[in-house]
Amino acid sequence: MSATARRLFDDLRSLRVAVIHPPGDDRSILEEQLRRIGCPVRIVWPFPPQLPADADVILFLVGPELRSAGNWCAADTAATLIALSDYENPTALKMLVDTQAHGVIAKPYRSTGILSTLVLARASSGFQQRLQSKIGKLEEAIKSRRHVEKAIRTLMDAHRLSESEAYEHIRSRATELRVTIGEVATMVIDAHEAMEKLGLGKPAKR
Repeated sequence: MSATARRLFDDLRSLRVAVIHPPGDDRSILEEQLRRIGCPVRIVWPFPPQLPADADVILFLVGPELRSAGNWCAADTAATLIALSDYENPTALKMLVDTQAHGVIAKPYRSTGILSTLVLARASSGFQQRLQSKIGKLEEAIKSRRHVEKAIRTLMDAHRLSESEAYEHIRSRATELRVTIGEVATMVIDAHEAMEKLGLGKPAKR
């Protein structure tokens, strides 16, 4: 077993699981198997208007109650979402797709298959979160680069510097002040905009 798979299995016993499903034999099967796996289980019904905030995994019934609850989406929670499919028709499938669930368990529920779905859903959720984190960092890097470029253009226009001279000035000030280049860029832009508001200085070309 790989280290990643071992971590996923070891993780199961500490997962806080919320099961959103009406009373009955189907819910009992889910609850019993989850407790057998070792997961702390909390039953939620009627269907809540919002995603439970204190759960690591949320198993929820896809049906009219979901549609009434509004928008449920994996992007809106750090929890792993596992859909419980009661039936298959275009409306139910659309709701299922809209939730971006990490896994699906279809009726009739059986004790077999719940563990594998849980493990695969957790793996999918973890991958999605890591991917979102990388995307967020890339977006911040692009935003920071554009910010620095704006500061460079401001210095070039205000002080007749070349692009390399303007960048070197920002870089050297960042080193001297022990702050990031982005922070110095913000200082440059804020100072220039303050001068503009006071009617001083020449507006930078955009």
